[in-house]
Amino acid sequence: MIPRPLIVVLALVLAACGLTRPPSMDAAEEDSFEDDVRTARTLTEEFWKQQFDRLGETYRPIADFIPYSGTSGPSCGGEPSVPNNAFYCPVGHFIAYDQDWMEALWNEMGDGSVYLIIPHEFGHSVQAQLGTGFELNVQMELQADCYAGGTLSALVNSGALTAQPGDENELLLSLAAAGDPTDDWLNPAAHGTAEQRQQAFVQGYRGGVGAC
Repeated sequence: MIPRPLIVVLALVLAACGLTRPPSMDAAEEDSFEDDVRTARTLTEEFWKQQFDRLGETYRPIADFIPYSGTSGPSCGGEPSVPNNAFYCPVGHFIAYDQDWMEALWNEMGDGSVYLIIPHEFGHSVQAQLGTGFELNVQMELQADCYAGGTLSALVNSGALTAQPGDENELLLSLAAAGDPTDDWLNPAAHGTAEQRQQAFVQGYRGGVGAC
């Protein structure tokens, strides 16, 4: 799961970078929240299908993509969903998101937030499919950040999403505001310091998902 502070920072980054409505980040200039959510899911899954094809593997699409509101979301392994969140559930192989919360970010900060939150959660689904093992939660989260960066850059480079010159430098500066206050990797809830999360995202954005 992406912590709310990081999502807010990333959304603000895209607002600062010009990756907002109008114009839409989607090259097709879709202009509704539902359109952007659908496009982000479609583009991200198509991207990963191509990546798996190159490896001679078969990508398994998620079983469901579930919008919910507040506390009405699906449980995952006996754990209830919570408001203001998005998550991948390996039990059932699905992604769920609080649509009211995500739409509020979309309205207030631009559509870029959708194109970061959704690829991050798909990054977790890819980890599950590849059987990637981690000793610490922070390792899993940093790789998902890296995957999100790699996915976003691939979609921008393909022309599916739009960006402006100088976006990367602004992204680096703004990402410095995100992350855990201390470098406590043994904390089971740790996601990485600002520098670590910034580095992971940029590693993927510059080097592609293969660098993750």
